[in-house]
Amino acid sequence: QLQASGGGLVQAGGSLRLSCAASGSTFSFYFMGWYRQAPGEQRELVATISSSGSANYAGSVKGRFTISRDNAKNTVYLQMNSLKPVDTAVYYCNTFVYLLGKRIDYWGQGTLVTVSS
Repeated sequence: QLQASGGGLVQAGGSLRLSCAASGSTFSFYFMGWYRQAPGEQRELVATISSSGSANYAGSVKGRFTISRDNAKNTVYLQMNSLKPVDTAVYYCNTFVYLLGKRIDYWGQGTLVTVSS
């Protein structure tokens, strides 16, 4: 189970930090990610972090967003700086497992980020 929090309303240029708390004792083994979905748009990948802490970012957020994880707290974070109105979206945390060769995705409930101009 994934529980996202930290969204809100911020002015352009501001910062927010999203958190996603996961249940389970094997969190440290999981590949985690943040996705976002703007109104009328498809859900898109924002950032991912491996179990070893290796991170990757979408080009649109690289240099502004930082994904991190605290395995002791079963939590993944998304630090968002220099926010732009185009970053407005519902942000979802994600993890997945493979079962019999099929990917099974797990999603948090989403947290709304609104960036005003």
